[in-house]
This record gives sequence, structure tokens and C-alpha cells, in this order.
Amino acid sequence: MSAPSIHPSVDQGVKKGTAGFSGGTLQCRCGSDKVEVRVDSNVAHNHACGCTKCWKPEGAAFSVVGVVPRDKLAVTANEGKLSIVDEKAAIQRHACKACGTHLYGRIENKDHPFYGLDFIHVELSPESGWEEPRFAAFVSSIIEGGGARPEQMDDVRARLSELGLPPYDCLNPPLMDAIATHVAKRSGVLQ
Repeated sequence: MSAPSIHPSVDQGVKKGTAGFSGGTLQCRCGSDKVEVRVDSNVAHNHACGCTKCWKPEGAAFSVVGVVPRDKLAVTANEGKLSIVDEKAAIQRHACKACGTHLYGRIENKDHPFYGLDFIHVELSPESGWEEPRFAAFVSSIIEGGGARPEQMDDVRARLSELGLPPYDCLNPPLMDAIATHVAKRSGVLQ
């Protein structure tokens, strides 16, 4: 049994980003009156995500998602078409009501370690040059979401490694360290 499609943007290989790339636009997948989001920054921590909440294109086991500073993102067209998918979720994903595409995710809880960062899918941009995905997170979760069967997981992890996307069943070590540091500072363990 072979691995399922990881994501259309990486299945044929991971394309490197362009040094100095400074952002672009994201567009929903509607045929007309597209929601448009301007991002005045490159993406950081871009990765393949297997969680069950992230938006994935049809047939993909993973999303590809990264973060940008909250103050570098603005909705520039058809904002009225956006609605929050799950208002109780930590990341409030803003999706187009017409086509279902997730344009960005925002954390409103100021105590969250990633407050101030918005989550985006650079595949929604007509511009190229965005930072490439560099790891895979929440890999086992694709079983829960129906993206793979348990017996396919060795092939999935092998394919991710072959693509240069080290697989993790959480976030990568630098992001896990950032979360732990935030929690330790809030509790007084670190000054």
C-alpha cells in the first residue's frame, strides 16, 4: 500500500522560496467576487499539517500552513463573505461562506503562545516565492481525518522524509520549545 497524496504543492517535490520575498495576496476559490487578503510579509514556520481542523484541498492528506504577523494581514476584498468556522477553536479560521476556502486563522486569546500570528495557506496566492514547507506536524492525525489508514503510516512518514519534511506527531522542536518557554515565563519558572 502506498502513501496517499501529501498535498498538491509538494507531491512533485518541495519548491524552495525566494530570499527576500515580502508577501502577496491570497484569494478564495470562488469564480468571481473573490475574497482577497493582502499579506505584507513572507510566511514563517511553513509546514504540512495533518490536524483535523486545517483546510486541505480535495484529496490531500495534509494542509500546508504557515504563520505571518497579525499586523501584516488585511482583508482587502469581499470581507463580508468570510465567517468563522468554529468560534470555540483556539485558531479561529476565517473561511469564505461561498466556496469554503480558509483564508486565514487568527488566535484571539492574548495568553496563547502564538497570539499575534495569523495562519495562512500560501497555495491560495497567485505569487510565487513564499517560504517552502520545512516539516510535517500532527502526522498521526491524518488517520483521524480519513487521510490515511494506519497501515499506510510507514509509507506516509517515508514519503514526508523523502520530500525533506521531517515528520512529527506534534509541532517541530523549535515551536514546541517556544510553547514551553511561553508557559514557563507565565508560571514564573523562567524570568
